Amino acid sequence: MEPLITRLWEGSTRAADADRYLEYLHSTGLRDYQRAPGNQGVLALRGVAGDRADFLLLTFWDSEAAIRGFAGEPIERARFYPEDEAFLIRRQETVRHLDLVHHAALRLR
Repeated sequence: MEPLITRLWEGSTRAADADRYLEYLHSTGLRDYQRAPGNQGVLALRGVAGDRADFLLLTFWDSEAAIRGFAGEPIERARFYPEDEAFLIRRQETVRHLDLVHHAALRLR
């Protein structure tokens, strides 16, 4: 069995916009990830320090073909939405892809 491919992207908003950006993510990227064929899950992480909020999105994919179906070519290019510019003060234009080589179930509270 081939390992899942983890796709990592980072961006930042003003701390004051962090909650609104997360709500926006739920209605755009996070929703679209979950609906994409070949996507096996998504994690969104946020850290707020001072006047900046950093976001790290990790998505898990069956194959490069599945990523290509979602992101297009080249698959290393990040996918953005028109309203992103209203929130993001820093954004990675490219993503990283890493093989998921181990996982344990999260015990969410």
